Amino acid sequence: MQDVNINIVLIILIALAQYVYFSMRVGTARTKYNVIAPKTTGNDTWERIYRVQMNTAELLIVFIPSILLFSHFVSAKWALVPGIAFIAGRALYARAYVANPASRTPGAALSLLSNIGMVLVTLAFVLLDIAK
Repeated sequence: MQDVNINIVLIILIALAQYVYFSMRVGTARTKYNVIAPKTTGNDTWERIYRVQMNTAELLIVFIPSILLFSHFVSAKWALVPGIAFIAGRALYARAYVANPASRTPGAALSLLSNIGMVLVTLAFVLLDIAK
């Protein structure tokens, strides 16, 4: 694979920093809401903060390889669009889910759709390349 575009590296690092922030919130909230490890239940607000972290981890498993593959097979320039959408979606999701879980859909959808879009578009480009 060619050298990774610095903008893609920056997007990945921002997504990882965001995840670290979500993880730190979980640790801080454990003390605040008296949810002692290894417990993962007990206080509704803590559970929401925890779910933000865990859901983000679940999506990062797809996000990181898909943005790298998209940038290589499709376009590093265009990879910024779903990359920024993913990060913005996670921020919206985090704020909404902690405040009111019923309001999480826009942020969740933005993150999920950016992942789905990158995977499907990259798959199409790879298949077209194979068909040549």
